[in-house]
This record gives sequence, structure tokens and C-alpha cells, in this order.
Amino acid sequence: MKDISSKIRMLKVKEILENETDEAHEFSLDEILKRLNEAFGGDFWQDKKAVKRDIEDLAQTGFDVIENTGKYGKKYYSHQVRRFELFELRMLIDAVLSAKFITKEESENLIKKIKTLTSVHHAKKLPSQVFFDQAVKGNYQQIKIDIDRIHEAVTKSKRIYFQYGKYNVHKQFELHRDGEFYPVEPYGLIWSNEFYYCIGRFEDEPFFRHYRVDRMRNVSVSDESFKRMDVNLSEYIYKTFHMYGGEDNWIHIRFDNELINVIIDRFGLGVEIEPVSDTHFDLKTKASISDGLIRWILTWGSMAKVIAPLHLAEKIKEESRKMAALYEHET
Repeated sequence: MKDISSKIRMLKVKEILENETDEAHEFSLDEILKRLNEAFGGDFWQDKKAVKRDIEDLAQTGFDVIENTGKYGKKYYSHQVRRFELFELRMLIDAVLSAKFITKEESENLIKKIKTLTSVHHAKKLPSQVFFDQAVKGNYQQIKIDIDRIHEAVTKSKRIYFQYGKYNVHKQFELHRDGEFYPVEPYGLIWSNEFYYCIGRFEDEPFFRHYRVDRMRNVSVSDESFKRMDVNLSEYIYKTFHMYGGEDNWIHIRFDNELINVIIDRFGLGVEIEPVSDTHFDLKTKASISDGLIRWILTWGSMAKVIAPLHLAEKIKEESRKMAALYEHET
């Protein structure tokens, strides 16, 4: 008979309880020994007392082991405490599926790993057939490495260098500035509108720029340290529309009442709003005046009117005239 060291046996018992038992599935000592035989071979030395001691030792080290008594006094064991609840794992899977910057292959790998965070029985309750909208899934495999490098640079306050670009109408990726490398001081990574963005300063500019990580190429972390400005990134991002930087200003917009939930979704319950009639309410908040803000306002058509500042209202008028001109000569 083949003997297995007590440490290896205990680790295998822990693995069996973790992976194959839960509140609805319990193992007797005989069933645990059967799994050990399957793992170590048919000539594994079967010692119920040793395995029982392993379970007791695991419990003493803080590993959750539930012991129940069945018919005729037979003991059953299970591990029921999980780091993640089932609904939390479902949310993680949904987040992976909705993230446009994660490729289809990487999404499948991540979901397989997520399923290992619970028992095999609970894992079967998670989505077994995963559907992807391939039209919106990215195809840049390097992004996971770039994200890790940027995180490292943010933590260590090190300047990063990268090339930047975007796709043209022929679906070819073109680098900006003839492939010149951008020297950027990274302040953080933000997941917005289902994409990852690097927020940083370009050289010695006083304002921030936003770079979509899936459009960055050949990212490297330099040995050049930089002194971080004292800035509240959460507040900065709150004022930013669709990751467009711009001049910070107070805005006053009148909205149709039907858009109240849109405004609460965007700004939160703490936003300053005031009903002005039975059909409209006013929004007053600070925001970055940018192309992103203009496009967001235009999204709501005649249901949104800019009251202030005047230069923002003029930009909305100008863009509205351009839109109308596109259809003036059509029959």
C-alpha cells in the first residue's frame, strides 16, 4: 500500500471539501476516502482516523468545516463559507461580459476562473452558455499587460511612454503623430463607458488628458519619477463627460421632467435640481465644458435647454444649425 505524507493528504482533503461540498452537498468519511483514492491511486493507504484528524486540524486552523449527524449516527462534512456569494459571482461575470476592452478569449478564461471561486455544484448555477456581442468586443490581446503596467506606474509615480492611435475608415489602426511616443505622468485608471482610460498629464501641462487603454501601443514604465499634484480624481471624473477633458464651469440646464431619472443616474441623488413648472426642472452643477458635454446635451434634443453659461448655449445652437443644414436640401 502506498502512503501519502500527512501534509499532502490534508491539503487534498481541504481541496475536496472546498470544491465538492456546500450547504446542499455533504461527504461522509467514506466518500472523502473515495475521492482520495481517485486522486492518489487505488493503492492509497486508507486510514479513516488520519483523515478524521485532518478534518479536525483544518477546523482548528480556521477553515470552515460543518459536521452533521445523519442516520445511525453517521457523520457528514461540508465546507459552506465562500468568499463570494453566488449573486456576486454572477455580477462579476456580467461585468466581464459587458467590458468592451476584454477580448472574447480573455472573457472566456476569466469566467472559467470565476467559477472556481465556488463549489462545482454552485458553479453549475452560473451561466453555462456564454453569449458575446462580438461586434463590441475588443481584439487587442496586449491590453491586460498594459493595464498592469499602468497600475504599476501609478503606484510608483513613474512616467510612462506609449504610442497612441485609432482606426480609420478602412478599419486600419493608425498611430498619431507619426508613431511618436507620448511621455505621460499617469494619475489613475478609470473604467468608464465600458472602456479603460488612463488619466494623466502630458509632460508639464497643467491639465489632464484621457487616453483609452485599448488605443495605446507599446506601453513602457520608465525610471523617471514625477511629483503628483494634489487632486481629487473622484471629483474630477464626476465633472467629466464621456471622458472628455475641458474647462471647469457652472452649468444651468432646463430639462423635461421625463429626464429626471437620466439626471439622477448621471449625477446621483445629491445633485442640485429645482422644479420650475409642472413639466420642467432645472439642473445646476459644475462640469467640464467639452465636446463630450455638448454631445451629451444634444442627445436629449428639445428636452434639454442650456440656460448658462451663454458660450455653452451658443455652441449648442451652432451644432444644432449644422445638424439642421444636413437635411435642408433633402426631398
